[in-house]
Amino acid sequence: MIFSEVYGSYFKAVSAILDKAVEGTLTERELTRTVLENAFGESLITIPAKLTDGSWPLLTEDFRTPLRHAPHAPLTTLEKQWLKALLLDPRVRLFAPSDEGLEDVEPLFTPDQFVYFDRYADGDDFTDPRYIEHFRMILRAMHEKRKLRVRFHGHRGTRQSYICIPYKLEYSSKDDKFRLITGFRNKPLTVNLSRIDSVHILDPWEENEYSLPREREKELVMDLYDSRNALERAMLHFSDLEKETERIDDRRYRITLHYRQGDETEILIRILSFGPVLKVIEPETMVTQIRERLERQAALLRQE
Repeated sequence: MIFSEVYGSYFKAVSAILDKAVEGTLTERELTRTVLENAFGESLITIPAKLTDGSWPLLTEDFRTPLRHAPHAPLTTLEKQWLKALLLDPRVRLFAPSDEGLEDVEPLFTPDQFVYFDRYADGDDFTDPRYIEHFRMILRAMHEKRKLRVRFHGHRGTRQSYICIPYKLEYSSKDDKFRLITGFRNKPLTVNLSRIDSVHILDPWEENEYSLPREREKELVMDLYDSRNALERAMLHFSDLEKETERIDDRRYRITLHYRQGDETEILIRILSFGPVLKVIEPETMVTQIRERLERQAALLRQE
């Protein structure tokens, strides 16, 4: 669980807190600030409470710690095996990570052991040499803040060429594709990497030269009943989205998600996967879409 997107942040935040407790500089205000800097916003619900009520016996009432030394955890064999397994993922290999120190480590698992049933089958070929070259050139241009000339073919086969400023690379787990989010003439432009024919890095761009218009952002409010670790699963499932989480009572939480309008269908599918433990409160348009989908599914079941 060390490398879990949720638990990894917990360990990092608690370690930073204990560092300050060992130094004798920890206060209640500093504890809150450290959690916000090292974990998710909703971690404020869990970490300070666990540390101060004795559930995690690592702090005393005066914000000291019984530990004599700051925490330090070298990688275990299991963690090295996990890292080696991640490095076998062709999507991870796109970033050219180093496997130094892991040469003689056996991976914990291999990619062929997984079967995906909730994604499209026409995902990108992450092992294609041209695809890898384009990906790394785009990544380099982003790091160096340089313009790109991108030539690609559109949905209808038309060839297009733009000089643009790369904003970010985005991965869709549902489509199993990477997209380049960029801007052309101060308008957002999204290009699937698999459609790119060539990439050329150009001169640097200035901060005041370009600003990307933000795609319309939408807000969704849900109530979650924490049954069978539903809260933990939701935090992991929606970890890629900006969100706020508020405790209503011992088992119920209110979650507010912020997402792009273009991702609405994918968000709806992800919500439905939680079943009755997750209830959408607003907006009404999303409530209506969910109701219509459930009614269609019920009708299909009756036909069977």
